[in-house]
Parts: sequence; structure tokens; C-alpha cells
Amino acid sequence: MFGEYSVNDNQPDSTDGVPGPAARTPPGNLPPEPASFIGRQPELRLIGKLLRERRLITLTGVGGVGKSRLALRAVADARHARPDGVWWVELSPLRDPALLTATVAHALGLVDHSPRPLDEELCAWMADRELLLVLDTCEHLVSECRHLAGELLQSAPGLTILITSREPLRCAIEQVVEVRPLPCEGPDSDALALFRARALAATPRAAAVFADPARTEVAAEVCRRLDGIPLALELAGARMRLWTVEQMAERIGERFEMLSEVRVPRPPRHRTMRTTIGWSHELCEPLERLLWARLSVFTGDFDTAAARAVCAGGPLPAARVERVLAGLTAKSVVLRSEERGAGARYRLLDTIREYGHDWLAELGETHLVTDRHAHWYAALAQAADRGWMGPGQVDWYRRITAEHAQLRTALEHLLTADPTAALEMAGNLWFYWFACGHVHEGRAVLERALRLAPRTEATHNQALWSLGLTMVLQGDMDEARRVGEQCARDAAHLADPERELRAAHLHAASVLMPGDPVRALELSGPRARAAHGGRTTGPGWLLCKLTASYSLYALGRFEEAMQEARSLREACAELGERWMRAYADYVLAVAALGLGDHGEAARHVRSMLSGKRLLGDRLGIALGLDLLATAVAGLGDGELAARLLGTGHAWWRTVGRPQMGSPSLTALRDQGERQARAAIGDAAFEAAFRGGAAASTS
Repeated sequence: MFGEYSVNDNQPDSTDGVPGPAARTPPGNLPPEPASFIGRQPELRLIGKLLRERRLITLTGVGGVGKSRLALRAVADARHARPDGVWWVELSPLRDPALLTATVAHALGLVDHSPRPLDEELCAWMADRELLLVLDTCEHLVSECRHLAGELLQSAPGLTILITSREPLRCAIEQVVEVRPLPCEGPDSDALALFRARALAATPRAAAVFADPARTEVAAEVCRRLDGIPLALELAGARMRLWTVEQMAERIGERFEMLSEVRVPRPPRHRTMRTTIGWSHELCEPLERLLWARLSVFTGDFDTAAARAVCAGGPLPAARVERVLAGLTAKSVVLRSEERGAGARYRLLDTIREYGHDWLAELGETHLVTDRHAHWYAALAQAADRGWMGPGQVDWYRRITAEHAQLRTALEHLLTADPTAALEMAGNLWFYWFACGHVHEGRAVLERALRLAPRTEATHNQALWSLGLTMVLQGDMDEARRVGEQCARDAAHLADPERELRAAHLHAASVLMPGDPVRALELSGPRARAAHGGRTTGPGWLLCKLTASYSLYALGRFEEAMQEARSLREACAELGERWMRAYADYVLAVAALGLGDHGEAARHVRSMLSGKRLLGDRLGIALGLDLLATAVAGLGDGELAARLLGTGHAWWRTVGRPQMGSPSLTALRDQGERQARAAIGDAAFEAAFRGGAAASTS
């Protein structure tokens, strides 16, 4: 049914926020390679051959055998580059199979805002691309990955997919490569080389072991007892900080002999890996074992503050968590990394996390710690909601993006354990769903939470409003209008001006986008805002100002539109807010264009693009590129305008719905194209457009 193989050898330039010409190197998102990579040359040659000849390759093997590292080393080889990049999707943190497509799409930079099923949009987006996609750690999502891979490969002839999984997908075209442990025999074995590297990293004293042939043979025996499994070797190497190699050989022998008497229904290598982790577990201090178990509730990576909040309690006080975490890191149980702007992050490899989770169950703390994890991230979402409209907006965007996997896990738990808390959390994340490119996921979780949670007025209203925002971005205007009207009725009952203003903005946006600026202005203009009252610096008031300013532009009242947009921009600047301020720049630009001032329009839109790139707002970038193209076309630079339109086209493809289906946005874009074609001719326009369309959107 599927082929099987086994190896037995034991960013473009940018100016003022404007994307430059076509990228010089293919796009992609490969994670950094680990420091140590030993051997595997036969496997790399085989995988390289398959990547040239096959379209679906799966690396299988026991947990800890090094499938992910091997895959990363293979695809990082420049010989396997693709014109549209090499893209890595880590699936180990994903628990909800329904979010598989959204996870893949987001990793690829597709933030689709259309109402069509996301798998259809992803297939359409990939159809004419030539890229290599790596789906890492798929064993818990085998059937879903099999289905998605089949759909994508059928739709995109230029696509190659590399899978890592403990079991194959069992697709007809799949080529399976069994990743076996490192060779253990001989004084120059790869297993011994890896053990040596990890031991020397743990302590310089280990050098004496490998300078002595007799002691080197003891180390080789340790490698053989560990079956050459890379993760087992790394854990053992880290122990050289505290033990001699002779002590290690003796104690690991005792441990394996004891466990060999226990009937465990696992293949030998699974038993070896499980036994090695258990041995490492026994060698930990009691508080380290407790923290290891509690850390198993984290999916993906986490920071120290989260570990302290979630894992403290009983014999482990919060003040000691960081010190105990450092001990687990020194033993290679926990991996530590530094991320720009995010500080230190930690994670457990899947095999180690699974072992810890079993111990958490033995301790009877699974529900307690899982619940604590969920409520910590619910509180983080609430803090992010409060901080979104202030000077920390960019930092909140980066932090919430870094915590995406944990937020998903928390929501999934709360939807079962506490639907009201899930509803509140999902509503508090409105800016993440609406402004940061997670429209499909946000709509799905909000609809689910609204179905499950009992109706509580304020929480329900916030979640319903958040849902309406996702509907606007998907172009589902009838539903958005219905939800906006319901929000308005509920807000009036609550006598809450801020909620009334938010509902007014939602209702106004739902009629503005299809082409009714008169009604939109009635709902969100100065008179309507004054009637509601409320804080003039709250999200509701400012969103209404944004909708009103664009409505005035659409009505040809350019001076009034600029006045409203300037007022909005000043308010946002005073707050330190960037996302809405950039849209105020957009309105100032289109209004200046309406008044015939193309230079002023270009200045404002460049400012807008700078802000949107900071926040990764793909919709905003696409809108800005169209507008900048029209402005520079009006200034007479047809070639630059054509290139910008091409780049804008590439960005719109990542959004999924060109010009949001809006007649006014389409007319603005078409105006720029007509002027550019008139300036340089059709042939030159097409060439420049193609050049711009080749620019990277990563």
C-alpha cells in the first residue's frame, strides 16, 4: 500500500515599510537547528533522494530516536530548497484536531478572511506554488494529517510533504523511512560520539574518560545498553556532571535488570526509551520530579512566570520553582531557549512530557494542575485585553502570539470544565482573533463557547461582539449585522455605553463594507457616539470614529473624513496604540487621494504600512500596498505602482479575499492599475507586476 525504507547502517529589501522587489532567497520558517547533530549520513542521503523523487515521505520511529532533528537537517540542505520555500509546522502542541488546517495555514502565512472552509482556501492558495511542507510530530493526528495531506497533494502539483510520526499515515503514495537508533558498535560509533558530546557539554571533567581506552569502552557499553537512542544518550550524557562513567554503567545496569523482569507490552526500543526516562526520573531530586510532573500540562513552550504560577504548591513553593526548573534544565529534562523579545522559554520533549503526565496522574493532581494552567492563561488573556489599547500593544501582540499553543490548550480545557470561563477568555481575545489573523479559529471557538456556556449578560455580550468582528472579516455581513443588532439590544439592557459603542461599530461595519456609508455614518458618527456617551478613549468609541471616518471618505466628504481621522490618530498616539492608529493613517491617505494630493497620500500610507508590519497585520499591509500603488501612480511612477500592485496581490492571496469584496476598495485598486498602465504600457506593467508578485510575504 505504501513504500517503506529502512537504513540499517545503524526578507526582501524594504523602505519606509514598503516591501521591496522579489525576495533573493526562498521564504520559509525553519526553526534553528540544535547544537549537536551526529552521524545520520546514510539517512540524509536517502531522504535527499526521496525529496527529489517522491511527494509524501514519512519518517517513523520510536519516541526520542531523533526524527525531528533528522528532518530538520535534511530540509535545511540548500539542495532541497523550493521556489516558494520550506515550511515547518510543529504539531506536538496541538490537541484539537479541528485546528489542524488553521495551524498549517498560519505557519504558511495564510490568514484567510473568507467564509469558505479553510481547507478549501488552503488548497486553492497552494495550487500554483512549489514548496516543501514539513508536518512534525503527527502521531496523535494521523487520520487528520492523512486527510489533509491527500487534499493538499491533489490540489498542488508542486507540493512535497515530509512527515515525522511514530506511525505512518498509510497513504497510497507514502514512502516510509524507519529512523533507527544510532550505531553503537565500535570505538568510533555515532552513539558514542553523541554521548561524548553531551558529556563534555555537561562537564569538562568528562574529557578524561575519553582519553582512556578502558573507560571509553565502559562509555561504549552504556551506549549499547541504551540501544543508541539519541534522547537516551543525551539524558545519560547530562548525568556525567554528577557521576563517573563507571557509576553510570553500574546503576543503569541495575535499573535495566530490575525492569526486565516486569512484563511491559511494548517493543524493545520503546521499553529502552521508557526505562531510560524512568531512570533519569529516579535520579532527580523529589522536588524536581514533582515539577517535572506538573510541567507536563504545558503544550509547546512556556516562560518562568507561567511555570511558577501553575506548578507551585504544597512542598514546592513559588520562590523555589525557578531554581528547580534550572535543575531540570541542567539534566536535559527541560530544554531552554532564548527568543528575541520573549526572554527565556522552556519546553519538554514529547516523550519526556508523556512520562511526566503519567506521574501527574499517579499523584492525583491532573485536574488540579490542568485547571490552574487554564486559569493562568485565562488571566493572561484578560490582562492582554486591558493592555491592548495602550503603549504595550506590540509587546502584547508578541506575547500572545508566543503563547498561542498554551491559550488553545487552556480554552480546550475550559470548554469542558468551565464553559463560562471559556466564553470570557474567548471574548477577551477579540483583538487576537480580529487584528492578528486568527479569524477562522476565533469564530469556531466563540461559536462553540456560546453554545456551551450558560448566558451571563456581560460575558455573553463581549463574546457575541467578538464573534461579530470575525464575521465582518470573513465577509459574512448578514450574520454580522444580525449579531451587531443583538449586541446593541443587550448593551442597552446592561446600560453600558462602551458595549453600546462596540455594537454600533459592528453594525456600522456590516453595512459599510457592502456599500452603505450613509447608514454606517448614522450608526457610528459624532451624533451617534454622543448619544451613547462612554469613554472617548475606549475601544468602542475609537472603532466608531474609524468607521465614521471611512464612511465620510466613501461619501466624498474628504475634509470631514480627514478631520475625523486626525482626531482618531491623535487619540491613538496619546494612548500609545498602533493598530488603529495605522488605520487612521489609511483614512488620511485615501482622503488626501480624494483631494488630489498624491504626495500626502503616499506619506500617510507609508506610515500606515510601518505600523502594520510591526503587528503582522496582513490585511492592513494588503490594503496599504493597494493604496500606495494608486498614490505613486498618480505621481507618475507607473513602474513602482505596478510592482506595488503585484506585491499587494501576493499579500491579498494570504488574506484570501481580495479587497475584502468591497466595491470601494476594488475601485481604488483598479484606479491605480489604470493609471499605471497608461503611464508605462501593458507589457511593462505586466513585467513589473510579476516582479512585485514574487516578493516574499513571510
